[in-house]
Amino acid sequence: MGERLPAAADSLAVAGELGRWRTRRPRSEQALIRGILAGSEADLEALFHRYWPRAYRAAFLIVHDHAAAEDIAQEAFLAAIRRLDRFDRGRRFGPWLSAIVANRAIDWVRARAARREAAGDGVGDAASRPEVPIGRYSQEVLTALASLSPEHRAVIVLRYLLEYSPGEIARALDLPRGTVNSRLRRGLDALEPRLKGMDLP
Repeated sequence: MGERLPAAADSLAVAGELGRWRTRRPRSEQALIRGILAGSEADLEALFHRYWPRAYRAAFLIVHDHAAAEDIAQEAFLAAIRRLDRFDRGRRFGPWLSAIVANRAIDWVRARAARREAAGDGVGDAASRPEVPIGRYSQEVLTALASLSPEHRAVIVLRYLLEYSPGEIARALDLPRGTVNSRLRRGLDALEPRLKGMDLP
């Protein structure tokens, strides 16, 4: 019989194994997607937790309504999962999901504006004012974003607050690159007087 390791050494060996387990790198996005397509609920949950905060943030920064943002982000994630077998795996999942969020959020803003107009409220979307700041974004930034059209607001959010490249935004929203650049310029021009002396995050 071989000699048994002293208790302390035995404990250190176990601790080392635990340490290696805890410091394993998270599964890659591609691995998670493969797992989901194979039916893994654990991978689905992991992908959701990885991208939910960003999806919710994108929705809120466009619609400025917490309950609606939660619904939009959840519906967009479910829509993305249903279409996952058609997802181009040469692209990143994040911009694709954010584009679904942005398109749904724009539709929601338009529908809200139409309802208000039909009700004779005389209050367009540009007059909406978010009452609660989100994360690191100041009340001034959120209020300034509310003054933009939903289309301009979406590209500004995706570019400067979620930090996607113009090319990623163009591919994700299925827009010409020139259209994205034009909306970015016009959006920034409209924001400049409101955000003078401030830096976008």
